[in-house]
Amino acid sequence: MAKLPDLEAWAIFATVAEAGSFARAAEALSLSQATVSKAIGRLERRIGTSLFHRTSRRMALTEAGAAALERASRILEEGEAVEQEAAEQSTRLRGRIRLAAPMSFGVSRLAPMLPGFLQAHPEVELDIQLSDEVVDLVAHRVDLALRIAAMADSSLRARRLCSVRLCVVGAPAYFARHGRPEHPRDLARHRALQYAYQRGGSAWRFRHPRHGEYTQVVPTQLQANNAEVFLPALRAGLGLALQPDFLVWQDLRDGTLESVLDDWQGDPLALHIVTPPGRRRPARVQALVDYLAEGLVGEPWAREVRGG
Repeated sequence: MAKLPDLEAWAIFATVAEAGSFARAAEALSLSQATVSKAIGRLERRIGTSLFHRTSRRMALTEAGAAALERASRILEEGEAVEQEAAEQSTRLRGRIRLAAPMSFGVSRLAPMLPGFLQAHPEVELDIQLSDEVVDLVAHRVDLALRIAAMADSSLRARRLCSVRLCVVGAPAYFARHGRPEHPRDLARHRALQYAYQRGGSAWRFRHPRHGEYTQVVPTQLQANNAEVFLPALRAGLGLALQPDFLVWQDLRDGTLESVLDDWQGDPLALHIVTPPGRRRPARVQALVDYLAEGLVGEPWAREVRGG
């Protein structure tokens, strides 16, 4: 009879590859580093080749290791899913949920919603990863993500919640000194606070229902990879920024900031909840998806978008 595959060792291999070191994998798995090392050694002896290139400074997958990683990661995910789904047959949700979200949205809109979910489900653990870079859900084993984008066709499962409007905003004092742009070409005479991940970079793109599309390069005074950085400079009247309404709706309501070029729309964006392809969502993940969907579409800025 053929020997059973060493499923535990393959799961450890997937964790080492993701963590980038034996020590970090051991910590993540609550195992000793020696146990992790022995598991990798067992696999390498079974398959007759190395899975990692190891030096004193770094570790990298060999060609064989890279070829095996996707299936090994699947072994780990399926093993976790079996245990978690069995546990969830009880009436209480439990287990870890990995959630990725953009930094500004995560801090300003997502974070205030988390206590209610945790209070309702005290045996659920949330692992929140905030970054304005697009996270590979499969490679990083993320259960769900909030994305503000025009979603391209992909294998990911996406649930659209609401539109997100980009608007050109500045302080009343700024407009008093520099005037209000009436057309996107007028932005060439203004100063921009520029979001680093914006499509087109310093070239701001607009659409008008009658006049069509227009692109204008705006001189940049401040650039950052997080749009929330611009709020103090905007309020101080130092420039204009193309901001999502979830960041500035209160400033617009209070008159601290004003919007211009309202007839010209930026790139169409929407807020989505995204989950990996081809996997049934564990009950705890589905519960969080439903909770976030219900809460986010009721946000004041989201209502304003749907109404306007």
